[in-house]
Parts: sequence; structure tokens; C-alpha cells
Amino acid sequence: MVVSDVRVAVVVDDDADIRMLLRDVLEMAGFAVHEASCGNVGIELVRDVRPDLVTLDLGLPDVDGITVCRTIRVFTDAYVLMITARADEIDRLLGLEIGADDFVNKPFSPREVQARVAALFRRPRHLPTGVPAEPVLPEHEVLRHGELEVDVDARMVTLTGAQLELTRIEFDLLATMLGSPRRVWSREMLLRSVWGSDWGSDHHLVEVHVGNLRRKLGDDARTARWIKTVRGVGYRLAAAA
Repeated sequence: MVVSDVRVAVVVDDDADIRMLLRDVLEMAGFAVHEASCGNVGIELVRDVRPDLVTLDLGLPDVDGITVCRTIRVFTDAYVLMITARADEIDRLLGLEIGADDFVNKPFSPREVQARVAALFRRPRHLPTGVPAEPVLPEHEVLRHGELEVDVDARMVTLTGAQLELTRIEFDLLATMLGSPRRVWSREMLLRSVWGSDWGSDHHLVEVHVGNLRRKLGDDARTARWIKTVRGVGYRLAAAA
């Protein structure tokens, strides 16, 4: 069997002009591009072609982009770049919480999309169980911090023996911090390490995901058991019990 090195992208947007623009940008970046004009068709297309990247409009005519993202996250670990004309904070928080990797606001420039996509692909891509991928981490690396255990190779997290369901970003944040448990991680350092970018002032991206991770750990920012805020700097792990 011949395995193609060409990356695959699915563009889901009801605006034909936006689809054409994204197709041009992604084809210039070397992607084979498939298009869908509504959410339900996009879901099935992602299931069929197993893309490396999905660009997903938030406002679709049948089901909204949040629902599409939540649905495809069950069976794909493709990078998801959400495209939105709405600057609503609730939409942004919901998108990040259910697995979107980044947002681009309309109107956008081709250069911005190219930069965002390039930053996503600088991070190692970990695929769902059963989909082959090149190893990027030492085999069966397990990180422990008190009752918290992170199996890097299996991408599994357990707390007091109970498995936690984390998104890819949440897992990468936790594994990054556990890899150097005594380090104070600035938001810029986490952007570079986890997102593969240093989008200067985009600290809110880190704060949203850290907040989601804390909630799943049963943590509280004021009396942090696992992730402490270092005021004016960033985050560090609390001392292991």
C-alpha cells in the first residue's frame, strides 16, 4: 500500500467565496482540499477522508460549528481552525472547551490563515487509537506527580486511579508542565511549547485551556492543589503531596 505524504484538509463553510479563498490558501500550502457547505455534510466528509486539518465556520445553516466540532472530536484528532464572524466571548470559550485548536475572525487575510495553520502543524500530531502515526515521544513515558499520573505514550491521565477525559490541548499542557515540574511556565513559554507559536498577546488562549484543565482536575485557582498561578508570570505545578 502506498501512503501519501500530502496533507488533507476539509473546509466547512456555507459561504462559497470563503470556501474558495480557504481552498486557494491551503492548496498553496500543499493540502488536498475537500469542501462542505453545511455541518452535516462536513461531519460525514471528515469521517470519510480523515483529514489532517478542518477549517470550520461557526455559523452554519443546519448545525452550528460548536456542535460539528464536538461531533467530529469523537472520531478525529485533526487540527480544527474555527472561522467566525462573531466576536462573542461565549462562542470562543465554548469552541476551545470542546476541542477547537484556534480561531480566526472574519474578515481575515490569507497570510493570517497561513500563519495559524503553520503554527498548528509545528506541534506533534497525536492521532486517535487505531490510526497509525510516527512516534514522536519515548515509548511508554509515564510522568507522576503525587496522585496524578500521565502516560505520555498512551495519552492517558489518571487522578487517584480514575481516568480523566482531556482534550489534546489540555493533555499537552499538563504533560508539558509535568515534564519540568519545578519550572514556572510563562504564558509565552506555553504558547511556544504547546501551540508551537508565540502569538505575543494571545495569553487568553492559554488561560482558557488552563481553566478547563483545572476544572477537570477538580482544582481551584485560589487554593490550587495541582496548578498554581504565579502572579505576573504564569503557572507552575503545586508541590506534590
